[in-house]
Amino acid sequence: MSYVLNLLFKLPRPAKRVVSLVLDTGFIFLAYWGAWIVRIDKSSVFYQQESWLLFAIVLPVTLVAFIRLGLYRAVLRYMGSKVAVAILIGLGISVFTLVMAGFFTGYYLPRTVPLIYAAFLLIFVGGSRFTVRAMTMQGSKRNKERVLIYGAGSAGRQLAQSLMYGSEYDPIGFIDDDKNLHNTNILGRPSHPFSRLPSLLKDGSVKQVLLAMPKVSRSERSIILSKLEPLAVVVRSIPGISDLVSGEAKIDELREVAIEDLLGREPVEPRADLMGKNITDKVVMVTGAGGSIGSELCRQIIQQKPNVLVLFELSEFALYKVDAELTKLIGRLGFDVELKPIIGSVQKKNRIATVMKTFGVQTVYHAAAYKHVPLVEYNIVEGVRNNFFGTYYAAQAAADAGVETFVLISTDKAVRPTNVMGTTKRLAELSLQALSKRNLKTTFCMVRFGNVLGSSGSVVPLFREQIHKGGPITVTHKEITRFFMTIPEASQLVIQAGAMAKGGDVFVLDMGDPVKISDFAVKMIHLMGLEVKSVTNPHGDIEIKYTGLRPGEKLYEELLVGDNVYATEHARIMTANESSLSWGDMSSLLDQFDQACHDFEIDKIQGLLKSAATGYSPSSELCDLVWNKRNADKKNKLTVFELKK
Repeated sequence: MSYVLNLLFKLPRPAKRVVSLVLDTGFIFLAYWGAWIVRIDKSSVFYQQESWLLFAIVLPVTLVAFIRLGLYRAVLRYMGSKVAVAILIGLGISVFTLVMAGFFTGYYLPRTVPLIYAAFLLIFVGGSRFTVRAMTMQGSKRNKERVLIYGAGSAGRQLAQSLMYGSEYDPIGFIDDDKNLHNTNILGRPSHPFSRLPSLLKDGSVKQVLLAMPKVSRSERSIILSKLEPLAVVVRSIPGISDLVSGEAKIDELREVAIEDLLGREPVEPRADLMGKNITDKVVMVTGAGGSIGSELCRQIIQQKPNVLVLFELSEFALYKVDAELTKLIGRLGFDVELKPIIGSVQKKNRIATVMKTFGVQTVYHAAAYKHVPLVEYNIVEGVRNNFFGTYYAAQAAADAGVETFVLISTDKAVRPTNVMGTTKRLAELSLQALSKRNLKTTFCMVRFGNVLGSSGSVVPLFREQIHKGGPITVTHKEITRFFMTIPEASQLVIQAGAMAKGGDVFVLDMGDPVKISDFAVKMIHLMGLEVKSVTNPHGDIEIKYTGLRPGEKLYEELLVGDNVYATEHARIMTANESSLSWGDMSSLLDQFDQACHDFEIDKIQGLLKSAATGYSPSSELCDLVWNKRNADKKNKLTVFELKK
């Protein structure tokens, strides 16, 4: 039987319609004559001309009705309630035609014949179709992965219907916290309370739980995920409600659980007045426009309709990518925003000054920086040149070009730094504060925050990649903690903070509670349906390997130098009152650093970093790769010389 069905399903669509038409002709024939035989129990009815005439009237009318009702356009394996309605309407038309034909022709037609005919026709036409559909779906289930859907609301039901007709997953039931839905059937699938989930997963036949709750808050999703995480089951999710409404995603496009859902941090709706203040109808420039923060700033800026957006980026490939993406975004939104993709380095003060003056830049978001702690430890001169001097050159160029607002993207690693990267960012902050004291027309401010989820070098994509490869997950220290925030939220808060600046402000974003990285790794492993491999669980899937703190790395990050922090008009943005340098002291520091960098005196640079008002306390020996190699070569030469003597 299955072989015949497979042959039929492989036929082209017109051929399938012809087959259906021929079969329905046979069904109408059987139903009509079957009704007569059941009613009068005599085969003589076949020899009555009147009976054949009635059949000749009913047959074409019924087939035409089925055609007009779209019965032959329906795909058999995807039939639903609309097909059932079409069959019932067609059946009604057929029976009505039979009764009217008997009445107007005056031929003998027992009253029960139309009723028996209707029953037979429903069984043959409708029953055959739904039987074949059931057989087809039952056969396809054998190759599908059994899943449970968490959420029996409208989104869950839509997802279940999509999956039932698909070829990958078989939704065998629902999990829902609504007591009214417990022990009920939805789309023929049982709905269970959460307490039943462990027993449903016990035999191993169900390995995935699909979250179908696009409307719930992030904190609610976090609670649900915290309940699912210990079960070590693969958890995937449908897209968010905004993506579904906009048409950017379909309900059956399953995704891995968003890491921000694990944090449970509710985003705050950005204030329109602050978002547009420094951007709308202005010329805006973003340095480091191709980076994680820089590119997201550009996306947010375009939403506020600037006249011109200058993309300043050192990497040609990164600039190409962000320019192409933003061009598509502007076209999709229908905005009139000019993009100016500019290749350049913030270390070239003449280049950045020329760009700002040429385009008449009014607002600058300075995101260009070297931010990877170990890499800057290995390349100290470039770290100082790019993060400290690059910021100073950009800020000085902004002042010379008459820029209205200059916003520095800073970091929590600038607070009591233990590494060169954090110290150079603190120096960058101090340079802006010193410039601000010169009563320049440009308003300088800096926004300090911690790690952003999904940025280059972030633990999230690294852990995910390591899990997909079978592990191990590498964590530097068991107790290490970090603050986390999503890139879009951080970018929106940066823009809003810049709009509140008065000059020399140090803004600190509310990052929520710090997250323990090792706990984060365990949750990611469990939510991908795997178990942690350890001494107590040697048969687990993914090992967590502790590699030790890297050069310059801290166990705990901070956001404030002191306790002088004040609230602002925005709930997620604070301002800090911290120590600063006079312009004379800053100017002297710049000269000393410039000379030390030029002479490649790494030990002197470190001494300057310590003596500056940054609070720098290195956590490791000097790691600059070139400096160490040169020193090692000098020692070897001296040793050889002494041996020769």
